[in-house]
Amino acid sequence: MLPFARVTIIGLGLIGSSIARAVREYMPSVRITGHDVSAEVREAARALKLADDVTDTAGAAVTDADLVIMCVPVGAMAAVASEIAADLPGDAIVSDVGSCKASVAAALTAHLPASQVVPAHPVAGTEQSGPEAGFATLFRGRWCIVTPLTENDEVSVERVAEFWRRLGADVEQMAPDHHDLVLAVTSHLPHLIAYTIVGTADDLQQVTQSEVIKFSAGGFRDFTRIAASDPVMWRDVFLSNKDAVLDMLQRFSEDLSQLQRAIRWGDGDALYDRFARTRAIRRSIVDQGQDDAAADFGRKHD
Repeated sequence: MLPFARVTIIGLGLIGSSIARAVREYMPSVRITGHDVSAEVREAARALKLADDVTDTAGAAVTDADLVIMCVPVGAMAAVASEIAADLPGDAIVSDVGSCKASVAAALTAHLPASQVVPAHPVAGTEQSGPEAGFATLFRGRWCIVTPLTENDEVSVERVAEFWRRLGADVEQMAPDHHDLVLAVTSHLPHLIAYTIVGTADDLQQVTQSEVIKFSAGGFRDFTRIAASDPVMWRDVFLSNKDAVLDMLQRFSEDLSQLQRAIRWGDGDALYDRFARTRAIRRSIVDQGQDDAAADFGRKHD
């Protein structure tokens, strides 16, 4: 039995359009309704046939929904929740895909009954954006973290979890605040570092842009991929999860100072120990199937 018969997706960018495609692929009998604040995106979604119906307002999109998935920047969650509150069926479940959970839960429950809000975060994506960028297999073999609220009943939480399993995701449960701490380390801080490194390279007056691009080694090139991510989404992530991000940034700054001292004083043992430890972490990520062990990250070379 399917966990939901009628799914509404609000926000039809990379993640929203990928959910729509995955539902079509793996749960073809489910009716999909979509909405996006952008008229241009709505027209693209209609042309791509992402949903059975694409509405011009968020309220119209949720009138008969069993599940509503908010695929909008975390800073827009409260406004969208307010917009759909009057039209949301009393038995519908509202979830989301945001990278921050405590602030999103607060934003949604400020306008909707907490018992209906079951936050979630599929840990998947690319640096691309827009409805054309989505694909049905985005979530296969990836984690989706469900972060139940104390007001949620077990049946509602399991329905959301089963929805993501049907899309191919592995599901884990966490408390919202614990999720935010974990993601500050594994996702938010790496993005902040990438934005900083790429911005620093661009600011160096003695290095021309052509040289930065021409001599981009693998490390810098991978940072530019991360730094190409949606600026609106990541602006909202850092502001919404600022406490955890600032805590992790402080810890990172302290660790970076230790490496700086080791380099200054020629402490090769300290450098080797740190690099050996981090190399082992990379191997464990590959062993757990979270990345490919292929040389050069699987890039093709002619």
